[in-house]
Amino acid sequence: MKPLLLSLLVACLPALATEIQLPPETAQFKPSSLPGYALVQRNCMVCHSVDYPQTQPPTSPRSYWEATVKKMKHPYGAQFDDADIPAMVDYLTRVYGAEQGGPGAAAIVLAATNNPAVSFLMPYLTPATR
Repeated sequence: MKPLLLSLLVACLPALATEIQLPPETAQFKPSSLPGYALVQRNCMVCHSVDYPQTQPPTSPRSYWEATVKKMKHPYGAQFDDADIPAMVDYLTRVYGAEQGGPGAAAIVLAATNNPAVSFLMPYLTPATR
């Protein structure tokens, strides 16, 4: 029995010594003068790539981004101050969400919610965009 355990241990040693080199991150957040830009760069890329916000629906309203940022903190444990949340949400909403492109973007959200394929977004809409 002991020779079998010793053999298994010796066979597993190379796996313990394996080092993995990941390629450098090439995606970047869209530059902005908004205060949330620096906060998002500093806080979000600790856990995931820029691909996460870039693959969210562009009609995502402010309430969606707020819920997403808060979810990253609780329960996922992201380490940023609660005071930073409004600026981060503002950046994400205005650069990747429903408010990109200015005031007319809210009309896009409204039109999208009349489409049954995206009607699931209705609970996330703010009263101003309904």
